[in-house]
Amino acid sequence: MADLTLYIGNKNYSSWSMRPWIALTQAGIVFDEVLIPLGNPGEHRAKLIEPHSPSGKVPALRHGDLVVWESLAICEYAAELFPDAHLWPEDRAARAIARAVSAEMASSFQAMRDALTMNIRRRVPDYQVPPAALPNVRRVQEIWTTCRARFGQGGPFLFGQFSIADAMYAPVVTRFETYTVPVDGVVRAYMDAVQALPSMQAWTAAARAESHVIETYDAITDARP
Repeated sequence: MADLTLYIGNKNYSSWSMRPWIALTQAGIVFDEVLIPLGNPGEHRAKLIEPHSPSGKVPALRHGDLVVWESLAICEYAAELFPDAHLWPEDRAARAIARAVSAEMASSFQAMRDALTMNIRRRVPDYQVPPAALPNVRRVQEIWTTCRARFGQGGPFLFGQFSIADAMYAPVVTRFETYTVPVDGVVRAYMDAVQALPSMQAWTAAARAESHVIETYDAITDARP
């Protein structure tokens, strides 16, 4: 049994769970996985999650007696615990910007989250992004394009080699695919690189194989043009 246990939600719907799972898996870090289905009534869900996460939310990472909750905090802890995994860029300037865009992802983009809910199993052709969410969508693409131009010479990811920043934006890649968001060539190439990651392919395959359906989430997707 691994020393680390990661508690996550449904792979089809839980963007926050996806982020540390992708980071740890892509880095080759061994951990046990416990999936707690979302979509249960609030009281029942809380009873399932609260023994493992003081926030009552997933993801949460247990390492011995220590519990770390919140996606970016888990990734940061993994980067410190496994420095040889190089989960942050080596260059100081690149590392600072990688942390900045990761924190921006963690704290911002609420309109986009509401308008483009994560649902890997679905496709919504010809979806019109609501005006309130358009600045968020443009900002994400600006971040990807700028990081690729400034720091991406060493590989296909935001800072060349895979980093926590890519894990933080991986769910947005799935959202853009679900809602067929138009993108330019640079953004398209980056999205393709993220989707080609073995960890991303494993998560996506598992999400598509899940039988659990959260009807309220699927209803949101079904209602969109």
